[in-house]
This record gives sequence, C-alpha cells and structure tokens, in this order.
Amino acid sequence: MRGIKSRMIVHFGLILLLIVLLLEGLFYWAVHTYYFGTATEALVTRTTTFTTFINKYTSGYSLKQKTRYILESISDDEYAKIEVLDVNGKLLLNSYGFQTGERINTPDVTEALVGKTGLYVGKTPQTRERVIAVSNSLTYGGEIVGVLRYSISAEPLYNAVNRIALYGASVGAVVILLAMSLSWIIAKRIVDPIEDLTKAAIQMAKGDFSVQAAKQFDDEVGTLADTFNYMAAEIGKNEKLKNDFISSVSHELRTPLTSIKGWGETLISGGLKDHEETTLGLEVISKETDRLIGLVEELLDFSKLQSGEMTLCEEKLDMREVLDDLNVQFAIPAQEKQIELRLEMPALPLTVMGDSNRLKQVFVNLLDNAIKFTPVNGTISVVATSSDGRLITTVQDTGEGIDPDDLGRITGKFYKGRSKLSGSGLGLAISKDIVQLHKGSLTIHSKLGHGTTVTVDLPLVQTIEKG
Repeated sequence: MRGIKSRMIVHFGLILLLIVLLLEGLFYWAVHTYYFGTATEALVTRTTTFTTFINKYTSGYSLKQKTRYILESISDDEYAKIEVLDVNGKLLLNSYGFQTGERINTPDVTEALVGKTGLYVGKTPQTRERVIAVSNSLTYGGEIVGVLRYSISAEPLYNAVNRIALYGASVGAVVILLAMSLSWIIAKRIVDPIEDLTKAAIQMAKGDFSVQAAKQFDDEVGTLADTFNYMAAEIGKNEKLKNDFISSVSHELRTPLTSIKGWGETLISGGLKDHEETTLGLEVISKETDRLIGLVEELLDFSKLQSGEMTLCEEKLDMREVLDDLNVQFAIPAQEKQIELRLEMPALPLTVMGDSNRLKQVFVNLLDNAIKFTPVNGTISVVATSSDGRLITTVQDTGEGIDPDDLGRITGKFYKGRSKLSGSGLGLAISKDIVQLHKGSLTIHSKLGHGTTVTVDLPLVQTIEKG
C-alpha cells in the first residue's frame, strides 16, 4: 500500500504533467501559427502585388512575353521560387531559367485558374519537400491565360518551430522536475509529523503514556499533536489513578480481611471461653464486615453510574427529616473526636422530589469526609436554606482543607489527592453523579488549612411542579 507522501507526489506530478502538456501544446500552436502565418501573409502580399503589376503593365503581352518579362524582372536577392504555368498547369518557366514541362496541379493552381488567390501548404509530389505556395492568375485581354506561382521551402520554418518547441519542452521538463521536488518537500512537511504521531501512538499502545509527539509546525497537524499529547497525558493520569485505585482498594480490602481473619483465629484458639474477648472480637468482625460491605456498595454504585443503570425511587420528601436523622447518626462519631456538629434548618418544610436513600448516601459521604478530615475540637456546620425555589445545603468544616492542585479533580473518579486516609476515592464522584441525577449540582470550595465547604443545590418540589 502506497503512503500519503507517494500518492501526493504522483497526483501532483500527473496534474503538473497535464498542465505542462496543455501549455506546451498551446505554445507550439502559437509559435507555428505565428511563423507560418507571417511567412504566408508576406508571400501572399508579394505574389498579389507582383501579379497585379504584371497584369496592369503588360496587359497587351502574350503569355510568352509575360513570362520573359517576369524572368527579366526578378531581382537577384529573390528567395522565393517563381514559376509561370499555362492554363493546363504545365510549367513554362521558373526563376532558375528552367523549362521542365512538368504539370503542377496543386490546390493553389486550381484556385488561381478560376481567378482566386490560391494557397497551398504541403509537400511537392516529386521531392516530398514541404513548401508554401501562393498562385495568382495571369490575364490577357480580360481572360486567364496562365498562373504566376510563388513558392518557398517550409523546412526552415518547421525546423525553427520544432527547435523552439524543443526549448519549451526542456523548460517544461525542468518545471516538472522542480515542481515534483517541491511537492516532495511539501509532502514530507505534511507526512513527517503524521508519521511521528503514528510512532507515538504505537508507543502509547504498548503502554508508554509518557511519549510526546513533536509539534513541528503551528498548523492543523500541530494542533493534532497538541491534542495527542494532551490525550496521552490524560490517559497517563487516568492510568495512574487506576493503579492507585487498585492499590487503594486492595489495601482497603486487605485491612478488614486481616482483622477478621486475625480475630477469627484468636476466637478459635481461645475456644470462646473468654466472654469479654469473644464480644470484642465479634464487634471488630462486625465493624470490618460493614466496611467491606460499604466498599463493595461503592463499587457497585460506581458501576451502575458508569453504565447508566442507576435508577431513582423518587418521592416527595422533606429534607429536614433526612438531615435530622443524619445529625443523630453522626453525633456520636463527632463526640468521639470532640468535634462540634451543628445543624441549622428553617421551620418550614424543605420538600424535594428525590430518592431518600440516595440523597442520604450523599450527605453520609459528605459528613463522613468532614469528620475524617476535621481535627479534634473542630466544628462541622450543616446549614439548609431555600432560595428562589432551590434547596441550598452546605456542609462546612474547619478541617485541613484541600490543596488547590487537587481541588479541580477532587470529584473525579478514583481521585484521592494527597490524602493517605482510608477510602476508595469514589465517594465524592458518586455523590456528584447522584445529585446531578436529581437535577441538582454539587460544588466544593476549600482553602488549605482553613477548611472545606461543600454545597448541594437541589430543586424544591414547587419548582418542579411549575416546570
């Protein structure tokens, strides 16, 4: 299979060849027309002028007398061959003084015998030499008695025209060679960056996402190289996130499983005689099992969101009840870390159309993160307000905050930022998707060292009904 470069060169070459051939043909026709037109016009003028002169000033001469007068009137520098013919086309005399008696029946002679100026461009029957001949009638007493014929050899004209055409063809060949060279250079400038992109793509297909395509020119191919490099960088980042996620999930799975296995072996070896130790072991096993169930549920939710299979069981619900339940649920974990948990809500209902379990999952994740990253004696505030038909709920903490480099990607899948705490990196990504399924939005504002504020914006049921 031929490449783009060779196809471009071949196609450019064919187009240039056709153009040059067309121009060469036009050039040859123009030169041929000019040379032969000029020669023919000059010969017709001289023949007509001389014939008119002879017929006017030798009107009383017979054909033989006219012939003798014509022969005597020919100048020494006359380059044309002059012939006098009778009405039968028989040669009476030529400018060389010969009387060959041959018959000349070319078209120019035939036309001259009927009173016209005859022109013939062709080959002589005897020598096959190419000639240009012009004939006019000679009159005596008002009747045509003979023909005066001028002829010149056309061979020098053909040689001159062919020589000029050869020069033109040489120039055309040089033009084609230069154009082919230029097309090769242009094709190389176009194809080489594409070949570099192809090589980079092959390297990336082999797993090397650090490869960069060289941007040679600031054009469409250069833009493609920039896009390719951006794609490679993003794939590299996603690949790193995937590897980090696998490592994180492996760790998250191994830690509870290790605890479960350890306490299981302890309980087995202890023979279940120590009631206190048995209770403690079962509590640890139960807690770690809940951790495993939570992690598996996150992975299942992520899979459903990715495939678009997550469905909501929507109903009218008062978000004050959901937030109040969560406040009770997280009161003990907050007290254990000596964190003050505040809840502020209006007296009026905050009714939304949504899935109670999924919305609870969102705020569970937000509060869990807030407690996880807020130090001892910190504060977490949950504030719910209504504005312009929207329910605005903020979860604000006085924790360590989020690094500005991580903030833009913190809701990305598998992304955990610089945090070394446990977690799959899917919680915020799943929460954001769930909120969007409820036609809402989740935004995060944070300042490193000063805490984080997460805002959940949901439509109130009145807005939905009006819509």
